[in-house]
Amino acid sequence: MIRKLLRRVFRRDAPSRHEPATIPHARHGIDRALVSFNAKRVCETLQGAGHKAYIVGGAVRDLIAGIEPKDFDVATDATPDQVRALFRRSRIIGRRFQIVHVMMGPETMEVSTFRAAHDENTLKDEHGRVLRDNIWGSMEEDAARRDFTVNALYYDPVTELVYDYHRGVDDLKNKTMRMIGDPKSRYREDPVRMLRAVRLSAKLGLTLDPAVRAPIKELAGLMENVPPARLFDEMLKLLFSGHAVESLQRLRAEGLHHGLLPLLDVILEQPLGEKFVMLSLASTDARVRADKPTSPGFLFATLLWHEVLANWEERKNAKELPVPALFAAMDEVLDQQAEKLAITRRVAGDIKDIWLLQPRFDKRAGKSPLRMIEQPRFRAAYDFLLLRAESGEVPQELADWWTKFIAGDHAGREAMLLPDSGKKRRRSRGRGRKAAEGAAAPEAAD
Repeated sequence: MIRKLLRRVFRRDAPSRHEPATIPHARHGIDRALVSFNAKRVCETLQGAGHKAYIVGGAVRDLIAGIEPKDFDVATDATPDQVRALFRRSRIIGRRFQIVHVMMGPETMEVSTFRAAHDENTLKDEHGRVLRDNIWGSMEEDAARRDFTVNALYYDPVTELVYDYHRGVDDLKNKTMRMIGDPKSRYREDPVRMLRAVRLSAKLGLTLDPAVRAPIKELAGLMENVPPARLFDEMLKLLFSGHAVESLQRLRAEGLHHGLLPLLDVILEQPLGEKFVMLSLASTDARVRADKPTSPGFLFATLLWHEVLANWEERKNAKELPVPALFAAMDEVLDQQAEKLAITRRVAGDIKDIWLLQPRFDKRAGKSPLRMIEQPRFRAAYDFLLLRAESGEVPQELADWWTKFIAGDHAGREAMLLPDSGKKRRRSRGRGRKAAEGAAAPEAAD
Protein backbone atom coordinates (compact mmCIF):
# COMPACT_ATOMS: atom_id res chain seq x y z
CA MET A 1 0.00 0.00 0.00
CA ILE A 2 2.84 2.44 0.90
CA ARG A 3 4.68 1.58 -2.34
CA LYS A 4 1.50 2.22 -4.33
CA LEU A 5 1.01 5.61 -2.62
CA LEU A 6 4.63 6.66 -3.29
CA ARG A 7 4.31 5.71 -6.95
CA ARG A 8 1.19 7.84 -7.30
CA VAL A 9 2.84 10.85 -5.65
CA PHE A 10 6.07 10.78 -7.66
CA ARG A 11 4.40 9.97 -10.99
CA ARG A 12 2.14 12.98 -10.69
CA ASP A 13 5.11 15.36 -10.70
CA ALA A 14 7.21 13.41 -13.21
CA PRO A 15 8.06 15.46 -16.33
CA SER A 16 6.57 14.34 -19.66
CA ARG A 17 8.97 12.73 -22.08
CA HIS A 18 7.30 14.32 -25.08
CA GLU A 19 4.27 16.41 -25.89
CA PRO A 20 1.45 15.00 -28.02
CA ALA A 21 0.65 16.26 -31.48
CA THR A 22 -2.28 18.68 -31.21
CA ILE A 23 -4.52 18.16 -34.23
CA PRO A 24 -7.14 20.80 -35.09
CA HIS A 25 -10.56 20.16 -36.58
CA ALA A 26 -9.40 21.15 -40.06
CA ARG A 27 -7.14 18.09 -40.07
CA HIS A 28 -9.03 15.43 -38.10
CA GLY A 29 -12.44 16.36 -39.55
CA ILE A 30 -14.59 14.98 -36.72
CA ASP A 31 -18.27 15.75 -37.27
CA ARG A 32 -19.63 17.11 -33.97
CA ALA A 33 -23.10 15.91 -34.95
CA LEU A 34 -21.86 12.31 -34.48
CA VAL A 35 -20.53 13.02 -30.98
CA SER A 36 -22.75 11.90 -28.12
CA PHE A 37 -24.34 14.84 -26.30
CA ASN A 38 -24.02 12.98 -23.00
CA ALA A 39 -20.32 12.27 -23.58
CA LYS A 40 -19.80 16.00 -24.08
CA ARG A 41 -21.68 16.69 -20.83
CA VAL A 42 -19.47 14.26 -18.90
CA CYS A 43 -16.31 15.93 -20.22
CA GLU A 44 -17.66 19.41 -19.50
CA THR A 45 -18.62 18.46 -15.94
CA LEU A 46 -15.20 16.98 -15.19
CA GLN A 47 -13.39 19.92 -16.78
CA GLY A 48 -15.59 22.32 -14.82
CA ALA A 49 -14.40 20.63 -11.62
CA GLY A 50 -10.77 21.25 -12.59
CA HIS A 51 -9.96 17.87 -14.15
CA LYS A 52 -8.74 16.85 -17.58
CA ALA A 53 -11.33 14.86 -19.51
CA TYR A 54 -11.42 13.57 -23.08
CA ILE A 55 -13.42 11.24 -25.29
CA VAL A 56 -10.93 8.48 -25.96
CA GLY A 57 -10.12 5.34 -27.91
CA GLY A 58 -12.43 3.63 -30.36
CA ALA A 59 -14.98 6.45 -30.51
CA VAL A 60 -12.32 8.95 -31.63
CA ARG A 61 -10.89 6.46 -34.10
CA ASP A 62 -14.30 5.81 -35.65
CA LEU A 63 -15.20 9.51 -35.75
CA ILE A 64 -12.04 10.29 -37.73
CA ALA A 65 -12.78 7.35 -40.04
CA GLY A 66 -16.29 8.70 -40.65
CA ILE A 67 -18.00 5.86 -38.76
CA GLU A 68 -20.72 6.59 -36.19
CA PRO A 69 -19.47 5.11 -32.87
CA LYS A 70 -21.60 2.60 -30.99
CA ASP A 71 -20.48 3.95 -27.60
CA PHE A 72 -18.30 6.64 -26.07
CA ASP A 73 -15.63 6.24 -23.41
CA VAL A 74 -14.11 9.08 -21.39
CA ALA A 75 -10.59 9.23 -19.88
CA THR A 76 -9.73 11.64 -17.09
CA ASP A 77 -7.15 12.42 -14.42
CA ALA A 78 -9.91 12.25 -11.77
CA THR A 79 -9.87 9.12 -9.61
CA PRO A 80 -12.93 6.83 -9.59
CA ASP A 81 -14.03 8.27 -6.23
CA GLN A 82 -13.76 11.83 -7.57
CA VAL A 83 -15.76 10.91 -10.67
CA ARG A 84 -18.38 9.16 -8.55
CA ALA A 85 -18.80 12.30 -6.41
CA LEU A 86 -19.61 14.46 -9.49
CA PHE A 87 -22.39 12.31 -10.95
CA ARG A 88 -25.44 11.28 -8.99
CA ARG A 89 -26.28 8.33 -11.25
CA SER A 90 -22.91 6.56 -11.32
CA ARG A 91 -21.19 3.52 -9.86
CA ILE A 92 -17.66 2.14 -9.61
CA ILE A 93 -17.23 -1.30 -11.16
CA GLY A 94 -14.38 -3.74 -11.73
CA ARG A 95 -11.52 -5.14 -9.68
CA ARG A 96 -8.68 -5.75 -12.11
CA PHE A 97 -9.48 -2.49 -13.89
CA GLN A 98 -11.70 -0.04 -11.97
CA ILE A 99 -13.91 2.26 -14.02
CA VAL A 100 -16.99 4.38 -13.35
CA HIS A 101 -20.29 3.87 -15.16
CA VAL A 102 -22.11 7.20 -15.53
CA MET A 103 -25.76 6.78 -16.51
CA MET A 104 -27.35 9.59 -18.50
CA GLY A 105 -30.75 8.81 -19.95
CA PRO A 106 -30.48 5.66 -22.09
CA GLU A 107 -26.69 5.97 -22.35
CA THR A 108 -24.04 4.59 -20.02
CA MET A 109 -20.64 6.24 -20.28
CA GLU A 110 -17.50 4.42 -19.16
CA VAL A 111 -15.17 6.85 -17.39
CA SER A 112 -11.66 5.58 -16.66
CA THR A 113 -8.79 7.21 -14.81
CA PHE A 114 -5.46 7.61 -16.64
CA ARG A 115 -3.44 4.44 -16.02
CA ALA A 116 0.27 4.28 -15.13
CA ALA A 117 2.76 2.30 -17.17
CA HIS A 118 3.42 -1.32 -16.22
CA ASP A 119 6.66 -2.12 -14.40
CA GLU A 120 8.26 -4.95 -12.45
CA ASN A 121 5.71 -4.48 -9.65
CA THR A 122 2.69 -5.04 -11.90
CA LEU A 123 0.84 -8.21 -10.87
CA LYS A 124 0.93 -10.73 -13.76
CA ASP A 125 0.40 -14.45 -14.20
CA GLU A 126 3.12 -16.85 -15.32
CA HIS A 127 2.36 -16.09 -18.99
CA GLY A 128 2.66 -12.31 -18.61
CA ARG A 129 -1.09 -11.51 -18.52
CA VAL A 130 -1.85 -8.52 -16.27
CA LEU A 131 -4.03 -9.50 -13.30
CA ARG A 132 -4.51 -6.18 -11.47
CA ASP A 133 -4.36 -2.73 -12.99
CA ASN A 134 -5.48 0.15 -10.77
CA ILE A 135 -2.44 2.42 -10.47
CA TRP A 136 -3.16 5.90 -11.77
CA GLY A 137 -0.76 7.82 -13.99
CA SER A 138 -0.46 10.68 -16.48
CA MET A 139 -2.20 11.15 -19.81
CA GLU A 140 1.06 10.28 -21.59
CA GLU A 141 1.39 7.02 -19.63
CA ASP A 142 -2.25 6.23 -20.35
CA ALA A 143 -1.64 6.69 -24.08
CA ALA A 144 1.41 4.42 -23.95
CA ARG A 145 -0.70 1.76 -22.21
CA ARG A 146 -3.20 1.52 -25.07
CA ASP A 147 -2.75 -1.26 -27.59
CA PHE A 148 -2.73 0.28 -31.07
CA THR A 149 -1.81 3.77 -32.20
CA VAL A 150 -5.26 4.34 -33.73
CA ASN A 151 -6.78 3.71 -30.27
CA ALA A 152 -4.50 6.16 -28.40
CA LEU A 153 -6.36 9.30 -29.47
CA TYR A 154 -7.93 11.86 -27.09
CA TYR A 155 -10.64 14.24 -28.29
CA ASP A 156 -11.65 17.34 -26.34
CA PRO A 157 -15.26 18.09 -27.36
CA VAL A 158 -14.97 21.61 -25.93
CA THR A 159 -11.94 22.79 -27.92
CA GLU A 160 -12.41 20.22 -30.74
CA LEU A 161 -8.72 19.30 -30.54
CA VAL A 162 -7.36 15.76 -30.86
CA TYR A 163 -4.26 14.84 -28.81
CA ASP A 164 -2.11 12.20 -30.48
CA TYR A 165 1.02 10.78 -28.77
CA HIS A 166 1.81 7.98 -31.24
CA ARG A 167 0.92 9.23 -34.76
CA GLY A 168 -2.38 7.38 -34.67
CA VAL A 169 -4.12 9.86 -36.95
CA ASP A 170 -1.41 9.40 -39.59
CA ASP A 171 -1.69 5.62 -39.29
CA LEU A 172 -5.45 5.84 -39.71
CA LYS A 173 -5.08 7.99 -42.80
CA ASN A 174 -2.35 5.66 -44.17
CA LYS A 175 -4.44 2.54 -43.46
CA THR A 176 -1.83 0.93 -41.19
CA MET A 177 -2.33 -0.90 -37.88
CA ARG A 178 0.70 -0.35 -35.60
CA MET A 179 1.23 -1.49 -32.03
CA ILE A 180 2.39 0.82 -29.24
CA GLY A 181 5.48 -0.77 -27.72
CA ASP A 182 6.85 -4.25 -28.36
CA PRO A 183 4.11 -6.42 -29.92
CA LYS A 184 5.30 -9.64 -28.24
CA SER A 185 5.16 -8.06 -24.78
CA ARG A 186 1.81 -6.45 -25.46
CA TYR A 187 0.31 -9.74 -26.66
CA ARG A 188 1.61 -11.49 -23.54
CA GLU A 189 0.03 -8.80 -21.33
CA ASP A 190 -3.32 -9.43 -23.00
CA PRO A 191 -3.60 -12.19 -25.66
CA VAL A 192 -7.04 -10.89 -26.72
CA ARG A 193 -5.13 -8.09 -28.50
CA MET A 194 -4.39 -10.61 -31.25
CA LEU A 195 -8.11 -11.02 -31.89
CA ARG A 196 -8.62 -7.28 -31.61
CA ALA A 197 -5.91 -6.61 -34.21
CA VAL A 198 -7.73 -8.82 -36.70
CA ARG A 199 -11.19 -7.40 -35.92
CA LEU A 200 -10.19 -3.73 -36.08
CA SER A 201 -8.05 -4.13 -39.19
CA ALA A 202 -11.01 -5.78 -40.95
CA LYS A 203 -13.45 -3.13 -39.76
CA LEU A 204 -11.26 -0.18 -40.75
CA GLY A 205 -9.66 -1.70 -43.83
CA LEU A 206 -6.18 -1.44 -42.29
CA THR A 207 -3.10 -3.50 -43.09
CA LEU A 208 -1.31 -5.06 -40.12
CA ASP A 209 2.17 -3.68 -39.69
CA PRO A 210 4.75 -6.52 -40.15
CA ALA A 211 5.86 -6.12 -36.53
CA VAL A 212 2.23 -6.57 -35.40
CA ARG A 213 1.59 -9.59 -37.62
CA ALA A 214 4.85 -11.52 -37.12
CA PRO A 215 4.37 -12.76 -33.50
CA ILE A 216 0.72 -13.82 -33.86
CA LYS A 217 1.24 -17.38 -35.08
CA GLU A 218 4.01 -17.92 -32.54
CA LEU A 219 1.92 -16.64 -29.61
CA ALA A 220 -1.52 -17.90 -30.68
CA GLY A 221 -1.32 -20.55 -27.95
CA LEU A 222 -1.62 -17.80 -25.33
CA MET A 223 -5.33 -17.65 -26.16
CA GLU A 224 -5.66 -20.80 -24.06
CA ASN A 225 -5.06 -18.64 -20.97
CA VAL A 226 -7.92 -16.23 -21.67
CA PRO A 227 -11.00 -16.76 -19.44
CA PRO A 228 -13.83 -18.34 -21.49
CA ALA A 229 -16.33 -15.57 -20.61
CA ARG A 230 -13.98 -12.87 -21.88
CA LEU A 231 -13.18 -14.81 -25.04
CA PHE A 232 -16.91 -15.27 -25.71
CA ASP A 233 -17.47 -11.50 -25.39
CA GLU A 234 -14.59 -10.79 -27.77
CA MET A 235 -15.89 -13.33 -30.29
CA LEU A 236 -19.32 -11.65 -30.17
CA LYS A 237 -17.67 -8.30 -30.97
CA LEU A 238 -15.87 -9.87 -33.91
CA LEU A 239 -18.85 -11.79 -35.29
CA PHE A 240 -21.22 -8.82 -34.94
CA SER A 241 -18.79 -6.15 -36.15
CA GLY A 242 -20.45 -5.98 -39.57
CA HIS A 243 -17.20 -7.36 -41.02
CA ALA A 244 -17.35 -10.97 -39.84
CA VAL A 245 -16.55 -12.49 -43.25
CA GLU A 246 -13.39 -10.41 -43.62
CA SER A 247 -12.50 -11.04 -39.96
CA LEU A 248 -12.79 -14.82 -40.32
CA GLN A 249 -10.67 -14.77 -43.47
CA ARG A 250 -8.01 -12.81 -41.59
CA LEU A 251 -8.25 -15.13 -38.59
CA ARG A 252 -7.53 -18.07 -40.86
CA ALA A 253 -4.66 -16.23 -42.53
CA GLU A 254 -3.08 -15.52 -39.13
CA GLY A 255 -3.78 -19.00 -37.74
CA LEU A 256 -5.96 -17.63 -34.95
CA HIS A 257 -9.08 -19.63 -35.72
CA HIS A 258 -7.52 -22.77 -34.23
CA GLY A 259 -9.16 -23.54 -30.90
CA LEU A 260 -11.43 -20.48 -30.73
CA LEU A 261 -14.35 -22.48 -32.07
CA PRO A 262 -13.19 -26.09 -31.67
CA LEU A 263 -13.56 -28.14 -34.86
CA LEU A 264 -14.12 -24.98 -36.94
CA ASP A 265 -11.15 -26.07 -39.06
CA VAL A 266 -13.01 -29.23 -40.00
CA ILE A 267 -16.08 -27.23 -40.99
CA LEU A 268 -14.09 -24.86 -43.16
CA GLU A 269 -12.33 -27.75 -44.89
CA GLN A 270 -15.69 -29.07 -46.12
CA PRO A 271 -16.95 -27.17 -49.21
CA LEU A 272 -20.57 -27.48 -48.10
CA GLY A 273 -19.77 -26.46 -44.52
CA GLU A 274 -17.66 -23.48 -45.56
CA LYS A 275 -20.35 -22.23 -47.95
CA PHE A 276 -22.98 -22.52 -45.22
CA VAL A 277 -20.85 -20.65 -42.65
CA MET A 278 -19.90 -17.89 -45.09
CA LEU A 279 -23.53 -17.38 -46.14
CA SER A 280 -24.49 -17.05 -42.47
CA LEU A 281 -21.73 -14.56 -41.72
CA ALA A 282 -22.54 -12.52 -44.83
CA SER A 283 -26.20 -12.40 -43.80
CA THR A 284 -25.21 -11.24 -40.29
CA ASP A 285 -22.89 -8.58 -41.73
CA ALA A 286 -25.72 -7.24 -43.90
CA ARG A 287 -28.10 -7.07 -40.92
CA VAL A 288 -25.53 -5.29 -38.73
CA ARG A 289 -24.81 -2.71 -41.42
CA ALA A 290 -28.53 -2.16 -41.97
CA ASP A 291 -28.97 -1.74 -38.18
CA LYS A 292 -31.35 -4.72 -38.02
CA PRO A 293 -31.59 -7.02 -34.99
CA THR A 294 -29.21 -9.98 -34.80
CA SER A 295 -29.08 -13.12 -32.69
CA PRO A 296 -25.97 -14.72 -31.15
CA GLY A 297 -27.92 -17.98 -30.84
CA PHE A 298 -28.70 -18.06 -34.54
CA LEU A 299 -25.13 -17.29 -35.61
CA PHE A 300 -23.51 -19.84 -33.31
CA ALA A 301 -26.11 -22.39 -34.43
CA THR A 302 -24.92 -21.93 -38.01
CA LEU A 303 -21.23 -22.07 -37.10
CA LEU A 304 -21.63 -25.39 -35.29
CA TRP A 305 -24.39 -27.04 -37.32
CA HIS A 306 -22.18 -29.22 -39.50
CA GLU A 307 -20.43 -30.58 -36.43
CA VAL A 308 -23.81 -31.55 -35.02
CA LEU A 309 -24.77 -33.16 -38.36
CA ALA A 310 -21.57 -35.24 -38.47
CA ASN A 311 -21.97 -36.32 -34.84
CA TRP A 312 -25.65 -37.13 -35.33
CA GLU A 313 -24.91 -39.25 -38.41
CA GLU A 314 -22.29 -41.27 -36.53
CA ARG A 315 -24.77 -42.00 -33.76
CA LYS A 316 -27.52 -43.05 -36.17
CA ASN A 317 -25.04 -45.35 -37.93
CA ALA A 318 -24.36 -46.87 -34.51
CA LYS A 319 -28.08 -47.75 -34.36
CA GLU A 320 -29.05 -45.03 -31.88
CA LEU A 321 -32.63 -43.75 -32.19
CA PRO A 322 -32.75 -40.51 -34.27
CA VAL A 323 -34.21 -38.12 -31.68
CA PRO A 324 -32.08 -39.20 -28.68
CA ALA A 325 -29.07 -39.26 -31.03
CA LEU A 326 -29.72 -35.64 -32.02
CA PHE A 327 -29.96 -34.55 -28.37
CA ALA A 328 -26.70 -36.34 -27.58
CA ALA A 329 -24.95 -34.83 -30.61
CA MET A 330 -26.03 -31.32 -29.63
CA ASP A 331 -24.84 -31.74 -26.05
CA GLU A 332 -21.46 -33.11 -27.12
CA VAL A 333 -20.75 -30.28 -29.56
CA LEU A 334 -21.81 -27.58 -27.08
CA ASP A 335 -19.76 -29.20 -24.31
CA GLN A 336 -16.70 -28.98 -26.56
CA GLN A 337 -17.39 -25.28 -27.00
CA ALA A 338 -17.81 -24.73 -23.26
CA GLU A 339 -14.17 -25.66 -22.74
CA LYS A 340 -13.17 -22.49 -24.62
CA LEU A 341 -16.20 -20.21 -24.96
CA ALA A 342 -18.52 -19.48 -22.04
CA ILE A 343 -21.70 -19.58 -24.12
CA THR A 344 -24.49 -18.39 -21.84
CA ARG A 345 -27.35 -20.69 -20.94
CA ARG A 346 -29.85 -18.50 -22.79
CA VAL A 347 -27.81 -18.51 -25.99
CA ALA A 348 -27.27 -22.28 -25.73
CA GLY A 349 -31.03 -22.71 -25.35
CA ASP A 350 -31.68 -20.69 -28.52
CA ILE A 351 -29.11 -22.76 -30.41
CA LYS A 352 -30.74 -26.04 -29.38
CA ASP A 353 -34.23 -24.82 -30.27
CA ILE A 354 -33.11 -23.95 -33.80
CA TRP A 355 -31.36 -27.29 -34.28
CA LEU A 356 -34.22 -29.37 -32.89
CA LEU A 357 -36.74 -27.86 -35.31
CA GLN A 358 -34.72 -28.69 -38.45
CA PRO A 359 -35.82 -32.37 -38.78
CA ARG A 360 -39.43 -31.28 -38.39
CA PHE A 361 -39.30 -29.29 -41.63
CA ASP A 362 -39.30 -32.64 -43.47
CA LYS A 363 -42.77 -33.41 -42.08
CA ARG A 364 -45.31 -31.79 -44.38
CA ALA A 365 -48.27 -34.13 -43.85
CA GLY A 366 -51.08 -34.12 -41.33
CA LYS A 367 -51.22 -31.42 -38.68
CA SER A 368 -47.46 -31.30 -38.06
CA PRO A 369 -46.79 -28.18 -40.23
CA LEU A 370 -49.64 -26.30 -38.53
CA ARG A 371 -48.20 -27.11 -35.11
CA MET A 372 -44.71 -26.29 -36.35
CA ILE A 373 -45.43 -22.64 -37.20
CA GLU A 374 -46.72 -22.08 -33.67
CA GLN A 375 -43.32 -22.83 -32.16
CA PRO A 376 -41.70 -19.79 -30.42
CA ARG A 377 -38.41 -20.20 -32.33
CA PHE A 378 -40.03 -21.09 -35.66
CA ARG A 379 -38.98 -17.91 -37.48
CA ALA A 380 -35.31 -18.33 -36.58
CA ALA A 381 -35.46 -22.01 -37.51
CA TYR A 382 -37.09 -21.10 -40.85
CA ASP A 383 -34.32 -18.58 -41.63
CA PHE A 384 -31.86 -21.34 -40.76
CA LEU A 385 -33.61 -23.65 -43.25
CA LEU A 386 -33.28 -21.01 -45.98
CA LEU A 387 -29.51 -20.93 -45.43
CA ARG A 388 -29.37 -24.72 -45.60
CA ALA A 389 -31.21 -24.65 -48.92
CA GLU A 390 -29.04 -21.85 -50.32
CA SER A 391 -25.88 -23.78 -49.44
CA GLY A 392 -27.21 -26.92 -51.13
CA GLU A 393 -27.62 -28.98 -47.96
CA VAL A 394 -31.38 -29.51 -48.49
CA PRO A 395 -33.52 -29.22 -51.66
CA GLN A 396 -34.63 -25.69 -52.55
CA GLU A 397 -38.11 -27.14 -53.11
CA LEU A 398 -38.40 -27.77 -49.35
CA ALA A 399 -37.60 -24.16 -48.48
CA ASP A 400 -39.97 -22.90 -51.21
CA TRP A 401 -42.79 -25.07 -49.85
CA TRP A 402 -42.40 -23.61 -46.36
CA THR A 403 -42.16 -20.07 -47.72
CA LYS A 404 -45.46 -20.54 -49.54
CA PHE A 405 -47.02 -22.29 -46.54
CA ILE A 406 -46.15 -19.38 -44.23
CA ALA A 407 -47.60 -16.83 -46.64
CA GLY A 408 -50.90 -18.66 -47.08
CA ASP A 409 -54.11 -18.26 -45.09
CA HIS A 410 -55.56 -21.12 -43.06
CA ALA A 411 -57.50 -22.62 -45.99
CA GLY A 412 -54.48 -22.32 -48.28
CA ARG A 413 -52.27 -24.04 -45.74
CA GLU A 414 -54.77 -26.87 -45.29
CA ALA A 415 -54.78 -27.40 -49.06
CA MET A 416 -50.98 -27.64 -49.17
CA LEU A 417 -50.71 -30.43 -46.59
CA LEU A 418 -49.44 -33.65 -48.11
CA PRO A 419 -51.43 -36.90 -47.68
CA ASP A 420 -50.55 -38.63 -44.44
CA SER A 421 -50.23 -42.03 -46.15
CA GLY A 422 -47.94 -43.52 -43.56
CA LYS A 423 -50.38 -43.04 -40.69
CA LYS A 424 -52.75 -45.94 -39.97
CA ARG A 425 -56.08 -45.27 -38.37
CA ARG A 426 -56.57 -47.06 -35.09
CA ARG A 427 -60.01 -48.57 -34.57
CA SER A 428 -61.19 -48.81 -30.99
CA ARG A 429 -62.21 -52.20 -29.75
CA GLY A 430 -65.44 -50.82 -28.39
CA ARG A 431 -66.48 -49.35 -31.70
CA GLY A 432 -65.70 -52.64 -33.49
CA ARG A 433 -67.75 -54.62 -31.02
CA LYS A 434 -70.73 -52.28 -31.34
CA ALA A 435 -70.53 -52.44 -35.12
CA ALA A 436 -70.52 -56.24 -35.01
CA GLU A 437 -73.51 -56.29 -32.70
CA GLY A 438 -75.34 -53.87 -34.98
CA ALA A 439 -74.68 -56.04 -38.00
CA ALA A 440 -75.92 -59.14 -36.17
CA ALA A 441 -79.14 -57.50 -34.99
CA PRO A 442 -81.10 -57.82 -38.28
CA GLU A 443 -80.28 -61.53 -38.41
CA ALA A 444 -81.65 -61.97 -34.90
CA ALA A 445 -84.80 -60.16 -35.90
CA ASP A 446 -85.32 -62.49 -38.78
